[in-house]
Amino acid sequence: MKKVFEKTKMLTDVHLHYCPGCTHGIVHRLVAESIEELGLQENCIGVAPVGCAVFAYDYFNCDMQEAAHGRAPAVATGIKRTHPDSTVFVYQGDGDLASIGMAETVHAAARGEKFTVIFINNSIYGMTGGQMAPTTLVGQKATTCQSGRNPEVNGYPIRICELLATLDAPYYIERVSTQDVKHVLAAKKAIKKALQFQKEGRGYTFVEVLVSCPTNWHMSPTEALRFMGEECTKTFPLGVFRDKSKEVEA
Repeated sequence: MKKVFEKTKMLTDVHLHYCPGCTHGIVHRLVAESIEELGLQENCIGVAPVGCAVFAYDYFNCDMQEAAHGRAPAVATGIKRTHPDSTVFVYQGDGDLASIGMAETVHAAARGEKFTVIFINNSIYGMTGGQMAPTTLVGQKATTCQSGRNPEVNGYPIRICELLATLDAPYYIERVSTQDVKHVLAAKKAIKKALQFQKEGRGYTFVEVLVSCPTNWHMSPTEALRFMGEECTKTFPLGVFRDKSKEVEA
């Protein structure tokens, strides 16, 4: 019988702890497959801080380093600078990267640190019970804004890709989503491209991935995917915000 699919060796056999319908698991597979397909698995180090992905060290079949809340870029900076030949990636959620970790994020990008950031944006604090995050949509309800996010009180959602694209150093920045098969395939392409650029020593690479959170959005998995595609992408439009390889070609 012809084998048409095989689980990547970059993922362990540990069962994922994520809620039903959450697309964290899909992103894990995309990252793992990309690393394996690029032949980077033997010299790869991942960094995961506090958040829904706090147990990522159980899932990725490579060296993993746990970081304090929001401090993954600082930890990754130290690892990459001391192990420049290793592939280093950080895996952070929006509550981690865009809130307590915002300064670490901006300064690592401004320095052009040569690691890859996988930024998971589900527009809410998932692990801690559904509080408003820096990326919560205007009007979206959360436990800390039960009538919906009000810009006059809470400010507007922060668009991280657009913010980082104002800096000179980042090499590659793209926002993708996991709303359907077409977009999952596009997300895989972006993640693999970011890791390829790191392999080539190009510089700081950043991929934001829109994911669903049915539990804290209080939706079914199907409704959550629809909400991601129809509503989240209005605030967080998909696309490439920086690709210096194109600038060189031009």
